[in-house]
Amino acid sequence: MEGKSQKVQYTPQSRCRFSLAWRDITPPVGIYHRMWGAATHDRATGVHRPLRATVAAFAPLQGDDLQIVLALDHCVMGAQELRGLLEKAAQDGGVDSKNVLVVFSHTHGAGLMGMDRVSEPGGELIPPYLEKMAQVAGELIRQTVRSMSPATIVYGSGSCGLATHRDYWDADRSQFVCGFNPGVKADDTVVVARIKADNGSIAATVINYACHPTTLAWENTKISPDYVGAMREVVERETGAPCLFLQGASGELGPKEGFVGETAVADRNGRELAFAALSALTTLSPPSTKYVYQGPVISGATLGTWRHADLDAHERSANEAWAVRRWNEPLKYRPGRPTVETVRAETTKLETDEEAARKSGDTKRAAELRALVERKNRLLHRIEQLPNGETFPLQVVAMRIGSAIWLGVQGESYSLLQTELRRRFPNQIIVVASIAADWGASYLPTRDIYDKGIYQESIAIVAAGSLEQLIESATSQIRELLA
Repeated sequence: MEGKSQKVQYTPQSRCRFSLAWRDITPPVGIYHRMWGAATHDRATGVHRPLRATVAAFAPLQGDDLQIVLALDHCVMGAQELRGLLEKAAQDGGVDSKNVLVVFSHTHGAGLMGMDRVSEPGGELIPPYLEKMAQVAGELIRQTVRSMSPATIVYGSGSCGLATHRDYWDADRSQFVCGFNPGVKADDTVVVARIKADNGSIAATVINYACHPTTLAWENTKISPDYVGAMREVVERETGAPCLFLQGASGELGPKEGFVGETAVADRNGRELAFAALSALTTLSPPSTKYVYQGPVISGATLGTWRHADLDAHERSANEAWAVRRWNEPLKYRPGRPTVETVRAETTKLETDEEAARKSGDTKRAAELRALVERKNRLLHRIEQLPNGETFPLQVVAMRIGSAIWLGVQGESYSLLQTELRRRFPNQIIVVASIAADWGASYLPTRDIYDKGIYQESIAIVAAGSLEQLIESATSQIRELLA
C-alpha cells in the first residue's frame, strides 16, 4: 500500500522573549512538617534535598503583554496564604498580580505551610517563612522581567513509566484505596522543551509530567522535593541549564513505589523521569529549522535523504504568534457539601474519641483517629475560605506561543484533561500545569467515579461533570487562541 508523500516535518516551536531564575526556599529544620495524617512527628528533622522557587517570564517579541510562571516546591496553599504570597510577590516584582500564575510541584515532603498550623509544634516558624518566600519570589520576578531576551522554544515528547494509576479496589475489604493499581494503564506522556537564547546558549529546559510526588510519606521526617529534586539534578547536570518542572494533571496518578520513608526511593524515581526526559530532549531539532526531504541518492540502495533547513519568513512569523486567555470557569458546588459547623462538630467528636482511645491504651485506634482529625482540619481550613455562591470560580490561564499551548489550571484534575486536549489538538504541543493557585477546588475527578467512595471524589468540592465542563471550556478557548 502506497503511503502519502510528505516532504517536510515540522517540530513544534515558539518564539518569544524569555527569562528564568530560581532560588533556594528550603524551610528551616524544626518547622512544622506533618503533611500526612498517619505521621507521628510534627517537626522536620532535616533536609533531604533543597526546595526551589523558580520564576519563568514570557512575553511576545513585540508588545507589552506578559505572563509569569512562579513555580514552588510545595504541595498546596490555602486561599489566604496564596493571596498574601501573590500580592507581595507581584508588588515587589513590579507587575500586576493577574500576570502571575503560581503553580506547585506538589511535593508532599515539604510540609504544610498553613496559617491554621501556627499553634502546632514548629508552626511559629511558618509566618516568617511565608514572608521570606514571598520576598524571594518578588525579587525573582523583578530579575526575570528585567532580563528577558528573544529565545526559541523547541518542544518534544516521550514516555515515562513512573506514573501509575492509583484508584485501587481492595476486594478483600470491599473498598477503594489510594494506591498502585496495576490493572489500569496510566498516561505516561512526558512533554519537554529546550529554550535557547538567540546567542545559542540554553536558557532553560522544561519538563511537564503528571505524577503525584508521593514517594515519601508519613515515615519521612525530612524536608524534600520528592522525586522532582533528583530529576532536576540529573537534567541540569546533562544540559548545563536550569530545569523548570511543571506538574501535569495527575489526580489519579502516582508512583508505583511510593508512600515510603526512604529518600533513596524518591531519588530513584526522579532519575527514572530524568532519563526519560533527557531521551526526549536529545531528539529535538535545532531551533528555527524544519526537517526537509532532499531527494534520492544512488548508492548500494537508492537512499532518501533528509536535512535540517531554516524556516522561511512566514514560518518564523507563525512561531511568534502570541495570545493569552485568563478566566474563571464557574463550576457548580456539589450538592450536600459540608458546612463549617458540621465539620467542627465532627472534629470535636473525633478528638474526644482519640483521647479516649489513648487513655485505654489502644494506640492503633488512637493513631487512626488522629489521622481522621487531620482530614477534618484540612477540610475545615478549605471550606472556610471557599467563595460564596452556587459555583466555584476555577482559575484558568491558556497561553498560545507559536505552535504550543500552555495551560495553567487550578485544582487537581484527573489526567483526562490533558489526554483529551492532546487528542483534540494533535498538531499542537499542550503543556498542562495543574495545582495552580490555591487548593480550594481540590480534586476534579471524571464524572463516572462520583459516589464510588474513591478518596479524590470524596473530598471534591465541585459537582460531577465539572472536569468535563472544564475540558469543553478549554477547548473553546484554545480554538480561539489558534484562530
